[in-house]
Amino acid sequence: MSSTPLSAGDYIEAKCSKCREMTNHTIVAMVEDVPVKVQCNTCNSEHKYRKPAVKKAPSARKPATRRPRVDPKAVEQQQWQELQPSFDEKAAIAYSMETSYKLRALINHPTFGLGQVQESAGTRKIKVLFADGAKVLRCG
Repeated sequence: MSSTPLSAGDYIEAKCSKCREMTNHTIVAMVEDVPVKVQCNTCNSEHKYRKPAVKKAPSARKPATRRPRVDPKAVEQQQWQELQPSFDEKAAIAYSMETSYKLRALINHPTFGLGQVQESAGTRKIKVLFADGAKVLRCG
């Protein structure tokens, strides 16, 4: 742009709504010193003046930091290895869906084997840690 003030009939670069590109336009109407209506010199359509988009400098991106992926099964197996030596298999309670269990109670399940109650997992449910991982079981 030159330092002289713009007026109707001058040429200006604007975004054409019909061509959808930045093209040269002729100013048709002005309000004070701002162009309001322009005519595209390529397709001859008249529309509101749209300023050319200012390209932003790309922002400096931070390199992605990867957190080590934790395998839940590996964590459960590690917990089982740490807890197993302290288990007294003779004190284990036979599992039944009708029985209520306390936290840290040792149970003997017919399919999964020996396990320890880890937490209450909702109404009438418990989370039990077995050798092959944690399971959610129904209880009384």
